[in-house]
Amino acid sequence: MVYDKIKSVPSNNPSHLTGKVAVVTGSSSGIGRAIALQLAANQANVVIHARESEAAGEAVVKQAHELGVESRLLLADISQPQSVLELVDTCWQWKDGVDIWINNAGADVLTGAASDFSFAEKLQRLWEVDVMGTIRVARLVGKRMKARGSGVILNVGWDQAEFGMAGDSGEMFAATKGAIMSFTRSLARSLAPQVRVNCLAPGWIRTAWGDQASTYWNERAQKESLLQRWGTPQDVANTACFLASPAAAFMTGQIIAVNGGLVGSGNESDCDD
Repeated sequence: MVYDKIKSVPSNNPSHLTGKVAVVTGSSSGIGRAIALQLAANQANVVIHARESEAAGEAVVKQAHELGVESRLLLADISQPQSVLELVDTCWQWKDGVDIWINNAGADVLTGAASDFSFAEKLQRLWEVDVMGTIRVARLVGKRMKARGSGVILNVGWDQAEFGMAGDSGEMFAATKGAIMSFTRSLARSLAPQVRVNCLAPGWIRTAWGDQASTYWNERAQKESLLQRWGTPQDVANTACFLASPAAAFMTGQIIAVNGGLVGSGNESDCDD
């Protein structure tokens, strides 16, 4: 797996983050895991977060330690306001503040038991976690960072939210991820100039859903990228670390697509399979 190939970044690299404290929500697997480990490779101390996947989270903590940084796991349900408060408080007390906060946690409604939910049930879950959870966390974190005078927040959107995609999945993800993309632009204005706020907008990234995708989806993912391939969690992680680093010091309020160049118009049905 790509995670096993990660090595520490030289200290003269402009994206080096030695001594910084980073939190990545939803980082026990997939994109969040790749981001957390790349931050660790850049020598940031990282808080790994999961809702309940303790064993997977501890495995990421171990890998971060092997990269030479400090790390810990925190479990919290970000759809619950009290859990959000406790998570932010605990993270701030770990090393007297947080420099980088990445809101990656999102509800999985495409695999597992949730894949059988109705459209309304899926939309409700996405709204509670991806939208309300992210907004609550980002506002709390942003307030503390602004008071301290510095910080970086990254949210996660979706590259096709701006253009739309036909079908149930397209509609629900455009609504929820589009909300986060718009929120990011406004939060950046609220927190400037002390805090930078940007949004990653991944395209076709081969995560758990991609691993079990049908021939139709595999062909479509490659066809809709100028680079003619699926993206990987590591592709997103590399971009996240750049945006979190001093190398991106003049970037805020931006939506950064990580998609290999979007070709598709979104007019094809999502087939919902």
